[in-house]
Amino acid sequence: QVQLVESGGGLVQPGGSLRLSCVASGSFSSINAMAWHRQAPGKEREWVATIASGDITNYAVSVKGRFTISRDNAKNTVTLQMDSLKPEDTAVYYCNAVLRVRWGTTYNDFWGQGTQVTVSI
Repeated sequence: QVQLVESGGGLVQPGGSLRLSCVASGSFSSINAMAWHRQAPGKEREWVATIASGDITNYAVSVKGRFTISRDNAKNTVTLQMDSLKPEDTAVYYCNAVLRVRWGTTYNDFWGQGTQVTVSI
């Protein structure tokens, strides 16, 4: 099967920085795209950033200019560098991968368990 494991969450002050990482492992043949989403208490899950094949990136308006998504294909890893953090960024951040499992003929979505990011004084 496939597993996505996030790391790097924690507590930071407004204006601070954090770097999240996500490693994909298991039985898959290719990764089409990887992304980060977040969910705050009482709110729906929100898309944050995506990096697709060819390192094509897209960002939500709320984080553009502050967050940077990147990937290391050899290590099946995606990272999210978060700068100038605001209290509104507080949420559980989830890693998402669109990939083809071994023996599969189509792409499917897989999710990590999430890592908590808290921005507070």
